[in-house]
Amino acid sequence: MITPSTHRIKRALISVSDKTGIIDFAKELVTLGIELFSTGGTMKALADSSIPVKSITDMTGFPEILDGRVKTLHPAIHGGILARLDNKKHIEQMKEHNLESIDLLVVNLYPFEQTLENNSSHEELIENIDIGGPGMLRAAAKNYLWTAPVTNPGKYSEIIEILKNNGCTIDEQYRLILCSEVFSHTSYYDSLIAGYLNKIVENSLPVIYGVPMSKAQELRYGENPHQHASLYGNFNKIFKQIHGKELSYNNILDIDGATKLILEFEEPSLAIIKHTNPCGVASGASLKEAWEKAYTTDTISAYGGIIAVNRQIDKLTAETIHSLFTELIIAPEFTGEALEILTKKRDRRLIVADYDMLSKSFTNDVRAVAGGFLVQKTDTILFDKKNLKVATNRAPSQEEFQALMFAWKVCKHVKSNAIVYTSADRTLGIGAGQMSRVDSARIAVEKAKMMGLDLKGSVLASDAYFPFADGIIQAVEAGATAIIQPGGSVRDEEVIREANENNIAMLFTGMRHFRH
Repeated sequence: MITPSTHRIKRALISVSDKTGIIDFAKELVTLGIELFSTGGTMKALADSSIPVKSITDMTGFPEILDGRVKTLHPAIHGGILARLDNKKHIEQMKEHNLESIDLLVVNLYPFEQTLENNSSHEELIENIDIGGPGMLRAAAKNYLWTAPVTNPGKYSEIIEILKNNGCTIDEQYRLILCSEVFSHTSYYDSLIAGYLNKIVENSLPVIYGVPMSKAQELRYGENPHQHASLYGNFNKIFKQIHGKELSYNNILDIDGATKLILEFEEPSLAIIKHTNPCGVASGASLKEAWEKAYTTDTISAYGGIIAVNRQIDKLTAETIHSLFTELIIAPEFTGEALEILTKKRDRRLIVADYDMLSKSFTNDVRAVAGGFLVQKTDTILFDKKNLKVATNRAPSQEEFQALMFAWKVCKHVKSNAIVYTSADRTLGIGAGQMSRVDSARIAVEKAKMMGLDLKGSVLASDAYFPFADGIIQAVEAGATAIIQPGGSVRDEEVIREANENNIAMLFTGMRHFRH
């Protein structure tokens, strides 16, 4: 009795938009005695390469119509794909209607993704929604035991070897692998379409949420060596590695955090990041000046961190930062002289960032939780100007206001509970990720003292409101003269009163920036 593993592949239907490798694949199939049928552009490509191929019309007895919109939507096609060859009734009906089984289906879909990336018109995008392709693939995947579905060009060589070594048969386990690839492929394709349509109708959090991501690369391991990991999506289009060891999972997290922080600044700025938290951030007339100020915030934590800048790295900047051991340096551009210096350290990763593409990539943040995902709009807003208010008797001076804006930009990117002391253009003390806001404030002050930095005349930013007046007292004792915080505590009046008694200027933003 015939079984899927002993069923000989005799007939194949090929219809592909991505023609990578298809000519060589088809030639090998013909060599193995497999009869080929095809459609439109694929058939022309095969025929132009002198490969024996029959038109789909030879199978259906019906021409392609409606500009090719209808060509494979026919019982002769779907009957050939869906027939169970171990089912007597199916075999009888196939004979009754002169249908032949389609043993191998090779299909990939209209290039909707590429059309989307090219910023094509809505009409063109709609025309690139494939109908017949997904229908055939899903049918073959459902009937994978009798019709082997192939949608991945990377499998062509492997399939030929299997056919050659097994008398033109494919075992059930490999057929199941091909089946799984189909549903991954079609779900990804449909998610891209749904994502596009949800975007144009401004439905950012639909009832059913898809995350259309294809694998970009395998990673050596995840957050820890015992965890397997891969990178998905368009990360490698935004960030191009030009030197150094392969990026790790943790490197990628740091790159994401560092560049989102540096995007907050228009003037020449530099951020030093460690474990996704900034340990020093500064702006200056040049990157060299910004480096000197950022580095002195925390010279200990900076070791082994990563550096992100928002200007071209030139020879002078490269000479300045080269001596510090850094895992990775990110910039929009490197001069040739800078590369000569920075590439002397073989393993140091150098990344060219497309900040414009990065800023356009912000849509939703997606985080895995047990049993699903949390999805939220990306936090791209610094504060709403109409909600920014002076909460104290004294308004901040112009210099204090400038410093508060700098502090708030940095604080937004520090893990909660976040406390950041700064001047107008540099960080002075950072406290991050503590269970108590008071502990974060204490750490920020201790770090500044350890680095010999004077907090007298500084300003303080807190990512969320102060629940008690003790935070204000700490700031006063440290030497801060102005504070920026969201406000919103039931004890706001107590906090404001303490600030007034110490002549502290305090701004309420009405917006917090928690980072868990």
